[in-house]
Amino acid sequence: MKQAIGTLLAATMVATSFVPAIATAQELATGSDDGLVRVQQGDDFYCRERKLGTWFYCEKPKEAPDQAKPDAAPVVPAAAQLKAIGEHLEELKARAILQPTTENVSEYISFQRAQLDRASNFADVWRRAIWQNPELDYTLQRPINSVGKRTWEASRTASRDAALAAVNQRYGVFYFFSSSCAACEVFSPIMKGVADRYGMTVMAVSVDGGPSAVFPRYLVDTGQFQAMGMGGKQVPALVLYDTVTKQPMPIGYGVMAADEVMDRIFTLTNVEPGKDF
Repeated sequence: MKQAIGTLLAATMVATSFVPAIATAQELATGSDDGLVRVQQGDDFYCRERKLGTWFYCEKPKEAPDQAKPDAAPVVPAAAQLKAIGEHLEELKARAILQPTTENVSEYISFQRAQLDRASNFADVWRRAIWQNPELDYTLQRPINSVGKRTWEASRTASRDAALAAVNQRYGVFYFFSSSCAACEVFSPIMKGVADRYGMTVMAVSVDGGPSAVFPRYLVDTGQFQAMGMGGKQVPALVLYDTVTKQPMPIGYGVMAADEVMDRIFTLTNVEPGKDF
């Protein structure tokens, strides 16, 4: 009987000793109110006498050492890098000129060659990018090779002639000349030929009151030159006048070829700024 009671007491002590361990496991899983996990140090029986250690939450888990992250290298802007390369190249050049030793000149040549190689690589990638991206290729709008250029010019001439044939419906041309102007004597027949070809209305205005053999029906300037926004008294001078907006558009000064006159009129009346460039 005494033996049975002793066995029962021993079993009770064993069962009771597991309670702190179970409670400690729950505390470790849930954490404390302040967000830090509480670690139970355990009782004397399991932690100190039997030294069961970490498995029965008798020891605090070791904190992982701080792994200091290496500082990231500062990012230098590309523009600053390029500027530094240029400055270094100029410094090497100046040193080679002022102190033309073999070492200084060689160092300058070597660095310059490296930059030339970099520029060549950029130029090569540039053309490859244009080949592969037609929206970047300006030569598709304005060809530079002989075949493409001839095709573009033929198409442009056809569009220009069609536009100029109708220009008289909206625009008129003021032609300012002087009877004592040698350049006007050369340009007057050219302007007359363009006007006759496209049926343009040309109003000839003499700035000095003298006549013109090519434009016998002329006006004497009584302020029209300045009213058209022209400066000085430079002649010959052409002004395109828009009868709809009542706005003058200077075409140009001096002697011009017929094609140039036609191109300028076409550009001013049918081409949006920036489209041809």
